[in-house]
Amino acid sequence: MKMRGGFPCPILSVPALVVGSGAAGLNAALSLARSRGADSVLLVTEGMNMGTSRNTGSDKQTYYKQATGTDTADSPRAMAEDYFACGAMHGDLALTEALGSLRGFFRLVSLGVPFPADRWGEYTGYRTDHDPHRRATSCGPLTSKKMTEALEGAVRREGVPILDGVRVYRVLTDGGRAAGIVGVSEAKVSADNPAGLIAVLAGAVVWATGGPSSVYAASVYPESQTCGLGAPLLAGASASNLTESQYGIASAAFRWNLSGSYQQILPRYVSLSLDGTAREFLPAALGDEKTALVSQFQKGYEWPFDPSKIGGASRSSEVDIAVFREIRAGRRVFLDFRANPGLIEREGLTPDTVGEEAYEYLAKSRALGNTPVERLRQMNEKAYALYLSHGIDLETEPLEIHVAAQHLNGGLSCDAWYESPTLRGLYPVGECGGVFGIRRPGGSALNSTQVGSARAAEKIAHENRPAPALDDTLLGELADAAEIASLLDSENGDAIEAILEDRHRAGLRHDASAAFLRSPDGVKALLRETAESVDRFPDRRRAKDFCALRELLVTYDTLVTRLAMLSAIDAYIGDGGKSRGSFLIEGTDGIDTAHAASVLETALTRTDGHLTAQNRFVPVRPIPESDNWFETIYNEYDTGARFADMTAGTPES
Repeated sequence: MKMRGGFPCPILSVPALVVGSGAAGLNAALSLARSRGADSVLLVTEGMNMGTSRNTGSDKQTYYKQATGTDTADSPRAMAEDYFACGAMHGDLALTEALGSLRGFFRLVSLGVPFPADRWGEYTGYRTDHDPHRRATSCGPLTSKKMTEALEGAVRREGVPILDGVRVYRVLTDGGRAAGIVGVSEAKVSADNPAGLIAVLAGAVVWATGGPSSVYAASVYPESQTCGLGAPLLAGASASNLTESQYGIASAAFRWNLSGSYQQILPRYVSLSLDGTAREFLPAALGDEKTALVSQFQKGYEWPFDPSKIGGASRSSEVDIAVFREIRAGRRVFLDFRANPGLIEREGLTPDTVGEEAYEYLAKSRALGNTPVERLRQMNEKAYALYLSHGIDLETEPLEIHVAAQHLNGGLSCDAWYESPTLRGLYPVGECGGVFGIRRPGGSALNSTQVGSARAAEKIAHENRPAPALDDTLLGELADAAEIASLLDSENGDAIEAILEDRHRAGLRHDASAAFLRSPDGVKALLRETAESVDRFPDRRRAKDFCALRELLVTYDTLVTRLAMLSAIDAYIGDGGKSRGSFLIEGTDGIDTAHAASVLETALTRTDGHLTAQNRFVPVRPIPESDNWFETIYNEYDTGARFADMTAGTPES
């Protein structure tokens, strides 16, 4: 620990710093500790149990990996090609995600994550979104929670030091490289340090803070999860595909994905008007009762909203549209697991009423019960118990739902070692890494947490950079970062409730124009409003106490992130972009195909006090053709030459 120049906070130094304690951050810390020792790494987190990995899931939360079932032929190359075919994804990242898949999966198995295997040891799989090879597996609704628990146990057994309760709001830079962070911690608050400042200098920074949860109002992200993309964007890290968020039907009060079993057991979709009148609305919305049931069943494994699933062979995303229209008309929408849809109620659950595919699936799952909740409990008792554990009994009450944001496919740009090409030394891993493109197979985000973090740790361990020296340049950065203490104003500052309400209202405006239904004019208007809010933030906002200050920093990070996201959406629309992925653009016809061979890169710059975004489309990098002659690989591995050619992602200067 160092103190210099009267700087009011502790200054720590460490070779490698991990920010975030989800599945990606914990695996990075574990990998670094095992390769370089526990004293070479420090894990900093806003809250060990706050992130998405700990608090989200679905009916049987999916982990996507290379197929291991004895009846399914697969290979890393085939998996990479399926990733790449989703569009707007760099081929080298598709290949690394595939090649690292089994390594990450079996490491989790070795740590005790209970992925199911049969009596002979076969890890079979099932079909998930955009998945032709039954690569999906699951250990229940809480797969990612079990992953983090196992990883945290291993991290603690390794003796990795952990700083909990630190909100990081600034990435330090030194000569164009990430050099550490500045955060606030209530534990550090004192008379001399009223903002609770703490700084860490590091030779490498693994950024594992998850997705931009606070940008949206309707969200499946846990309320404890906060936005963390703004700080690296301000430090010079570029982003990729910020246009590509993923949306789907979720429960509203308790935030949870309603995919898989929750749809396949065919509950009744009901809307409730202001006068209390209830009606089943899907048949009218989709044309007839059987089409509604078939589409509802398909929604189970086509859960993300997808404009290509409207009016075609599959119409599953018309379910999302129907739900949204009911809510926009002022009605509340529910899934009622107690009652069958009208056609099943009148004519029974048969191949004629629900379709051959749905009936066969339910029959094979031994889930032909008389009511939806009975079928759910026959098929997936854990999915029922999950809601019961949160005080919601699907046997006795309907479940209010909406269409909500669930995941950002884009994020901070990275090369094939998951290092930022514009801010070297910063490694964005997990959801905050801009790995995926227009689509991604369901559960591939969990695969990415393990692959990206392991590769980042491997590169960091190879370089083995010490923390930078605390010179005048870094002291100047630290002094500038410490100015946030001036936002504290016990008499005139906002209380935490007002800050949270302001953020929620901004999220509602974002959802109205820039969520899964996007208005070109609305996006432009909100972009202007957001840019003004960012520029005027230091002069207009104050916090009453430390807790309010921490939330004010989250709000600023959210505004910066929203600015980058809206700028990317506006640039995409301005280039003639149409509906694709998980969103519809108003006033356009058809599905976009023109932009599938490019990645949209976004970078922030400050000019004359104004924060602006620059966007450009770059061609996707192809899947590399590997020279896998063993003797060549053997020698490159020993000499470290394999790290030398991983600069393909560096943008042109």
